[in-house]
Amino acid sequence: MSSRQSDTSSFEEEAKSGWFARFLATVEWLGNLLPHPVTLFALLSIFIVILSGILGYFDIAVADPRPVGAKGREADGMIEVISLVNAEGLQKIVTHLVTNFTGFAPLGTVLVALLGVSVAEHSGMLSALMRSIVMGAPRLLVTFAVVFAGILSNTASELGYVVLIPLAAMIFHSLGRHPFAGLAAAFAGVSAGYSANLLLGTIDPLLSGITEAAAHMIDPEYIVGPEVNWYFMFISTFIIAIMGTYVTDRIVEPRLGKYNEEHASDDLESASMSAVTDTERRGLKMAGLSFVVLCAILALTIVPEGGPLRNPETGGVTGSPFLKGIVAFIFITFAVPGFVYGRVVGTMRNDKDVINAMSKSMGAMGLYITLVFFAAQFVAFFKWTNLGTFMAVKGAAFLQAAGLDGPSVFILFILMCGLVNLSLGSASAQWAVTAPIFIPMLMLLGYAPEVIQAAYRIGDSVTNVISPMMSYFGLILAMAAKYRKDIGMGTLIAMMLPYSMVFIVGWTILFYIWVFLLGMPVGPGAATYYQP
Repeated sequence: MSSRQSDTSSFEEEAKSGWFARFLATVEWLGNLLPHPVTLFALLSIFIVILSGILGYFDIAVADPRPVGAKGREADGMIEVISLVNAEGLQKIVTHLVTNFTGFAPLGTVLVALLGVSVAEHSGMLSALMRSIVMGAPRLLVTFAVVFAGILSNTASELGYVVLIPLAAMIFHSLGRHPFAGLAAAFAGVSAGYSANLLLGTIDPLLSGITEAAAHMIDPEYIVGPEVNWYFMFISTFIIAIMGTYVTDRIVEPRLGKYNEEHASDDLESASMSAVTDTERRGLKMAGLSFVVLCAILALTIVPEGGPLRNPETGGVTGSPFLKGIVAFIFITFAVPGFVYGRVVGTMRNDKDVINAMSKSMGAMGLYITLVFFAAQFVAFFKWTNLGTFMAVKGAAFLQAAGLDGPSVFILFILMCGLVNLSLGSASAQWAVTAPIFIPMLMLLGYAPEVIQAAYRIGDSVTNVISPMMSYFGLILAMAAKYRKDIGMGTLIAMMLPYSMVFIVGWTILFYIWVFLLGMPVGPGAATYYQP
């Protein structure tokens, strides 16, 4: 046996044995016991109704800790669990079933944003942009470019998984480096750095809508816009890219060693990725020019004093129509450059092509829409019954009694989110379940929903790459099999584990420095502390 084969065997054995591998196997087994997310929300909705009936029958209540006169506070100062197992509850469920769905905040915002992103994606602009970033980078900066491009690809959802990850493996392979290192670097950027980005994407309105609904349990008039985490996620993009580069070059690739071509599958040669053509470059330039023009027009509405999209009351940008309507600008700034690119390269010639692109993306959203229907019922039931507020008050009291009401509470919160993410990989599904509990709980401890959401996004992202429950994990394993026919799940998990460990530590430290040491807001107009 060659030394390379011996090293590979040793690596695989380490990945497949040991306490951590056994722990992951247990998580995978437990995760497989969970029903489909749609079924899970349906069951949770039924459970909330039954639980409300039991607690309501015994008149369970807790003293409202909010000051007298606070928004949403009852005159008697008590928070009672309201039963839905009665005539009034049944009437409310039946009459609000549709409006719970249509009024669910993330639904409309996500679909509108996706309409614009779909034009940029189906025209080929986003694919060309990702390829130009990675393939045009100097050799010494290839790793950084791969991770950075992976983070940026999150704007367009599955683009990074489908295009960038196989591309990165091919580029590393062509440079004489281990293809797994390229695959791991791209996977880390796309998935472990999921929430970070320079621009607002579809994840921002999705999460903010759920956060706002949860915040209403404490403050019915609280507003959480899609932009509330933008500052923190902007700086996180560079920090994640740097950490991902370090892990790839210093930990993962040295451990992989030299790639053995004999391990490749028979169809490896058929997998190829073309470089950016002159026509595509011209298309990107014209798309970039259109983007600049749009930004210039937009600037005329918000930069000058008295601009039509500035806050009419304060004259500032905070709370302005611009920020409240940010989803409209996401739509425009993706759709227009996407169409311009398509016209130049020939992938889009008229309005029919644009409509077809939008239709294809909407067609792929069937599962999401189905999930939202049941998630909306769960969130509504949770709010009607006061169970979320009740649990929040009890939980906040426990944390205060345990001395965990300071900023250190976010360490436990981030770790908890990362652990839950191992078995419930959908960002929206996990947040829809946990936000109604933790948003009110941490608001009662004095923290603003914007900061709580930012902390959640860290935990929700970093463990994606080591979770077999993550929807694209099987796809990544299939991509890796092209370069090693007999690769197992344990090998992939062991390869990605250093990213999760470094990211959760580094990103959490950044969170504490940014929010509590420097006192910087996580987004435009975002508060750190909640004041009733």
